[in-house]
Amino acid sequence: MSSTHFIKKDHDIMKARFFKSAGAAFALAILSSTAYAANPADVQSGAYTVETSHTQIGFSVLHFGFTYYSGQFSGVTGALQLDTTHPDASHLNVTIPVSSISTTSAVLTGELKNSEWFDVAKYPDATFVSTQVRRTSKDEALVTGNLTLHGVTHPEVLHVHFVGAGINPMDKAYTVGFQAEATIHRSDFGVKKYVPYVGDDVKLTIAGAFEKTAAK
Repeated sequence: MSSTHFIKKDHDIMKARFFKSAGAAFALAILSSTAYAANPADVQSGAYTVETSHTQIGFSVLHFGFTYYSGQFSGVTGALQLDTTHPDASHLNVTIPVSSISTTSAVLTGELKNSEWFDVAKYPDATFVSTQVRRTSKDEALVTGNLTLHGVTHPEVLHVHFVGAGINPMDKAYTVGFQAEATIHRSDFGVKKYVPYVGDDVKLTIAGAFEKTAAK
C-alpha cells in the first residue's frame, strides 16, 4: 500500500475522534446548562405560559370493541400559575383548538370536524380551567377543573405527574414539564355519534410544557 493510503486512514481516524469528542463535549454542555430539577420542591414558582410546540394532547377511544383508535390535538395555549410551596394555590387555564384534531386517516379527521361530531365551525376551541389542585405525593397531583367542549362545560379531573424542570438549552427559557391523564365521557359534551359502538370513554394523555414568564 502507498504512503498516501496510510496518511488518509490516519486522517479519517483523527477526524472521527474529533467529532466523537466534540459531540461528547456538546452533550456535556447541554446537561450542565440545563440545571435539571427532579424534585418538584426545587422548581421555581411563578407565572408560566404553555410552550405550544412541545405540548400535545392525545386521545384514545375503543373502536367497535376491536382496537383503541388514537388521535391528537395540538396548538395548545394558556397559562399556569405555579406555587410549589403551596400547590393548592396553583392555577391552570388552557385553550385547545379543536380544529387541530388529527388522526392517521384524512377522511376521519375531516369527519370529526363536522357538525355530527365536534362541529369546529361553531365550537372552534375547548378550554380547561382548574378549580382545585391537590398534591397526592411528591411528584403527583390531582387537578380538578371545568372542561368546556362542544359548547358544554363539565367538571373533569387530571391525574398529573411532574416530569422535570430546568433551563431549556435551546431557547434558554426556564421550563417545567408534566404528564397528565384523564378519562372523559364524550356523551357528557353532546358528542354521541356511534355510541356505544365507538366508545363513550375517551382517554386523554397530555404532555404539557410550560415556560416561565420573564419578570417585568
